[in-house]
Amino acid sequence: MTGKRVLLLVVALFGAFALAAAGCGGGNEESSGGTGSGGGETTPAANQTFTIGWGAEPPSLDPGLATDTTSSNVLLNIMDPLVRLNSDTLEAVPSLAESWDVSSDGKEVTFHLRQDGTWTNGDPVTASDFVYSWKRTLSPELAADYAYQLYGIEGAQEYNACQKNCDALADKVAVSAPDDYTLVVKLTSPQPWFIQQASHHSFLAVNQSAVEQFGDKWTEPQNIVTNGPFKLAKWEHDAEIDLVKNDDWRGAADVSLTSVPGKIIVDGTTRVQAFESGEIDALDGGGLPPDEIARLKETPEYEAYPALGTYYYGFNIKNISDIHERRALSLAVNRQEIIDQIAQADQIPATGMSPQGISGFDTINPNSPWTPAAGDLDQAKDELSQAASPKTDINLFFNDSPGHKEIATAVQAQWKELGINTTLKQQEWAQYLEFLGPPPNDAVDVYRLGWIYDYPDAINGLDLWTCDSGNNNTNFCDKSYDDLVAEARETPDDTARYDIYAQLEDKLFGQDGQLPILPIYWYTYPNLEKLSIKDTFNINPLDQFDLTQVTVKG
Repeated sequence: MTGKRVLLLVVALFGAFALAAAGCGGGNEESSGGTGSGGGETTPAANQTFTIGWGAEPPSLDPGLATDTTSSNVLLNIMDPLVRLNSDTLEAVPSLAESWDVSSDGKEVTFHLRQDGTWTNGDPVTASDFVYSWKRTLSPELAADYAYQLYGIEGAQEYNACQKNCDALADKVAVSAPDDYTLVVKLTSPQPWFIQQASHHSFLAVNQSAVEQFGDKWTEPQNIVTNGPFKLAKWEHDAEIDLVKNDDWRGAADVSLTSVPGKIIVDGTTRVQAFESGEIDALDGGGLPPDEIARLKETPEYEAYPALGTYYYGFNIKNISDIHERRALSLAVNRQEIIDQIAQADQIPATGMSPQGISGFDTINPNSPWTPAAGDLDQAKDELSQAASPKTDINLFFNDSPGHKEIATAVQAQWKELGINTTLKQQEWAQYLEFLGPPPNDAVDVYRLGWIYDYPDAINGLDLWTCDSGNNNTNFCDKSYDDLVAEARETPDDTARYDIYAQLEDKLFGQDGQLPILPIYWYTYPNLEKLSIKDTFNINPLDQFDLTQVTVKG
């Protein structure tokens, strides 16, 4: 990875998910409603308008630049990905690609595109649009944080890192369009996860003429050209994002919603108030205020979705350099207390990076001695006593979404028992991402982040901690760790690959692990949804929702 930030979440809270094995072939997508208790047959209302509460201002609606879940959810509803993921199994199902073939050696993937994809300016969507878009994301000029998502393609990493003769390197990126509706991708190794990965927003196509005409302003509503089931009708920054049905979309006849007005509401209490006053019909899974969870759980509008993701604190190991101090700080955190008394959404205490529910979890999970659910203050004190020069005054940074301040305050109190004085620093989301780097601002000693998986394979979380990862805000760098990640990418056999993942987890959290982060819990997505849409609104374990599946019940 050479990007600079994370595909992070703005959400606060989460738990476990039993993930079914995901396939790589085409099939018909199954309509899957939420797990809500609305009940009964769905009789569509005359007015198919659904108002959503967005949990953050999207930093970017450019697929090459977006790094957060809010931006991703807007994009995946206004753009048409090659594949989508089934809500229940996370199996890849056709979208703009009606089918795909994988070569016998697993290193070449051919997508066969539908011939009825259309841009909102009337142009057909072709395979060349994907070739242009993927190379644009990889281009050094764009400096895309998520360029690394494409590194599984031959020549992609070399082009992204180029400093001269870049046009020649661009030509070597192994994605091609032999005709308008055939996209051929050559991979650096067999990658069993690649088809699912192609559902990620960084693999979306963009309209070349719009990008070239409007430059940095191409994503504004008056300029944007999209190809998905909804169009961006309005984007009043920090206040409102409105979507409307795209009547010219290839599957418009099966889309019930005609408009999706949306209010951007960051503060958790305000979000709940807006929902309970009827201003919005559902939240976007972006977190609820912890002190409201117990009450809201008792209401029929409450829903908690299983998820794949990890809430963690990262260390700037240049500042917190002694492994004994990092162990002490991790041991002192009472994860179960944080879940029971603050988060309250049935999360699971994290014992490593890869969340419960990920394929191969029983093999991968390190059961770290440094992450006991209830903490171990005596052992923490013993470890701190072995630190040569512990830093006893530290800064803990976190962003301004629901729950983070409360958790930080609890950790501050727990670390106080060690004799550590912690100053809490809260920042607005976009500023926060910039502040963390990488590399992080020197003022950062510890920071809060979370990782929601882009695709359901553990490598998606473990490769965050490679030396060149754009998501590694810790200053941790271990070449032997990087070598194992590279080996995993060359290992198509699941059992063998899971064994490598276990070695990676051990390097992070095992008896002699380096603890660049301290995982706190594995997420759930607590949400509020009106009964009129609860049966059909669904958030999958990767924090994605498909508005084409939503029908407002009368």
